[in-house]
Amino acid sequence: MNFDPAITAREALTRAYVHDDLGDTQPDIEEAEETFSSETGLEARRAHETLIAIGETLPDARAFQEFLIFITWQQVTEETIPRHFHKGVQLTEQFLERFGAQVQGTDVYERIVAIRQSFKQGLGDRSESMLDEYDRDAFHGGD
Repeated sequence: MNFDPAITAREALTRAYVHDDLGDTQPDIEEAEETFSSETGLEARRAHETLIAIGETLPDARAFQEFLIFITWQQVTEETIPRHFHKGVQLTEQFLERFGAQVQGTDVYERIVAIRQSFKQGLGDRSESMLDEYDRDAFHGGD
């Protein structure tokens, strides 16, 4: 990935507050995000789960859905277990299905595709396109 998921998550959340209709969930989002950003372990996991649950009630909130994808990567780095990788794949695929046509050709699209690939790689998916990228990036004799 050529970007910082934590910074990208923060930017997406800022856009969500401005552009998405978060309704009466905004105070709950702010509280859970504050906990997620400042805590570790069980408290961070609970805050992440709260944010994911709120996201399930806001399927059309594009920037918020993007935010959820990138904080799920943060959760993966905090607690590297298959459940978080699976959730990341699910969130990215739902995002691309719902919003892919709207964001195609943008940085948002490229980042979502890149992080989806990272979630899949975390689950051991070494599809041909991933192997091609690995081969391009790998050192070859004489490098």
